[in-house]
Amino acid sequence: MNKIGLFILVIGLGAGFSSCKKKGCTDATATNFNSKAKKDDGSCLYKPMITITGAADTTVSVGSTYTDLGATATNKDGSSVAVTVDNQVVTTTTGVNYVNYSATNANGTSTAKRTVNVVIGQDNWTVAWDVTTGGSQCSATLFPLAGAPTISAGATANDLVIDGMFTLVGGTANATVNGATITVPQQTISITVGDVIFSGVGTMNPAGNIITITYTWENNTPFIGGSGVCVATYVKQ
Repeated sequence: MNKIGLFILVIGLGAGFSSCKKKGCTDATATNFNSKAKKDDGSCLYKPMITITGAADTTVSVGSTYTDLGATATNKDGSSVAVTVDNQVVTTTTGVNYVNYSATNANGTSTAKRTVNVVIGQDNWTVAWDVTTGGSQCSATLFPLAGAPTISAGATANDLVIDGMFTLVGGTANATVNGATITVPQQTISITVGDVIFSGVGTMNPAGNIITITYTWENNTPFIGGSGVCVATYVKQ
């Protein structure tokens, strides 16, 4: 075979190989993606695309009312698709909850999920409380806690102020919170004839309606003073 014939043969084989390239959908995001296809033939099919409205990971306080912002879905050409919502959020106790979204077209179903974290926030502390105490260390003379103190927000999101701390003499105590944990740093409240020096640490239950604080105290009032540990229970009114 001469050189001209060989050249024509090579060109012909190349053209044949080129024409034999497998065609199909080459977009990996399509439902009919063909990993063997070498040339896209415009046949790609797509499920709907879901867009969550607002944050996909959000936090609310226990006991609050959760209102979901929803989601939207569109086809590849921009036309809208109906979204089905499965709202599993329960705010009566702390925990992780989900809102599930789905949208379906002729090519299949797409899903998306919003995470809703139900936590104890400062607003769970700043409500009305009734106080009950147990044991002799919490008596009205030794460590005279008031039955209905007022807990309000302090200077920052982690600060609380307890007004009306003690029976008769009142007094204000400062505390800090970190989620469900409350810390009362050591401080002193004068009860006219003496001082009560105390500190405490406690927690709020997952439902956000009961606080238990263990106080360590020293009362230097003459005759009726002493020291001890008092466990106080605060119940949401």
